[in-house]
Amino acid sequence: MRTVQVKLDSRSYRILISAGLLEALGGRARASLGEKCRRAVLVTNGTVGRFYGERSADSLRRAGFEVHRFLIGDGERFKSLRTAESIFGFLIEQAIERSDVIVALGGGVVGDLAGFVAATYLRGIRLIQVPTTLLAQIDSSVGGKTGVNHALGKNLIGAFHQPSLVVIDPDVLRTLPARQTQAGLYEALKYGVILDRRLFTNIANKIDRLKKLESTELERLIARCCSLKAGVVAQDEREGGLRKILNFGHTVGHALEAVSRYRRFLHGEAVAHGMRAASRIAERLGLLKGADREKLDAAIAGVGKLPSAGTLALDDIISAIHRDKKVEAGRATFVLPVEIGKVVMISDVPPPVIRAALKDAFVTTGEKS
Repeated sequence: MRTVQVKLDSRSYRILISAGLLEALGGRARASLGEKCRRAVLVTNGTVGRFYGERSADSLRRAGFEVHRFLIGDGERFKSLRTAESIFGFLIEQAIERSDVIVALGGGVVGDLAGFVAATYLRGIRLIQVPTTLLAQIDSSVGGKTGVNHALGKNLIGAFHQPSLVVIDPDVLRTLPARQTQAGLYEALKYGVILDRRLFTNIANKIDRLKKLESTELERLIARCCSLKAGVVAQDEREGGLRKILNFGHTVGHALEAVSRYRRFLHGEAVAHGMRAASRIAERLGLLKGADREKLDAAIAGVGKLPSAGTLALDDIISAIHRDKKVEAGRATFVLPVEIGKVVMISDVPPPVIRAALKDAFVTTGEKS
């Protein structure tokens, strides 16, 4: 089993990564939480619940937990205050206490939503993340960012709330559609661009093995991405500086999700479009060589075709960019690559540069209509 430690003093926790680990969820949860934790609320969606809900609940029961389940809708549009309110009502009705735990079994939507509820119910109860998509396993389950969407923007309402434990079983990825795997691989490329040129090259070179979910390559990728994120979070838990680099591709990506009402793109797909746009901004500003921009384009294309962004109105996208939570003094902040493995943050990008880069980024023969 691979273990990554997130070092945050009293809020430190472990990320456990191993095939078959879902069966040991209860025991690992008990070891992390102690004997006083009596009840576990398993939050998941119907799709994940059909595959892994009963197995997870059985494992928790074997470890002495009384298990309660709550199902949410499947999709980004259900990451909302309305859904959170329904979970709050359920927790109150079941008399869930501060010593109990919420277990988030699912992808990023489930993890972000359940985490937000855990952060705010009774001013904070414990949380265990059990991510079931590649993107959630390498990114959203780690670091304590939780939140819900608003019609005007993604993740505008949220809180920082670190989990007590993250349990990653790569075997669960085998029941996912290929599109979900590709979405996670786009996000993995992000880590290569911002922090680790060797990781970027390895992903590009081994993309076929990764898409086939070869165990050794997959576990190595998950562990490396988690380790990179853990290192950043340990230095900047609440995104006061360094952690902002993790938003590479997200300024435009979040805008695309909001403009399309969270129905057209998986998160990783929107981020891929955002990375293409950011690299073009960097190239136009003279920060990035054309050869590196082309390498990023080729790596993204190697993962798979993206849903089209070219039919969305540029004015709507630009307006959404300026409602992003990272806007400061009315100016959008872009994380821009200066080479593969290194980025800078720029908040004074001229509007014509943004518009031209978006227009170019969204016109690609590699899109799905």
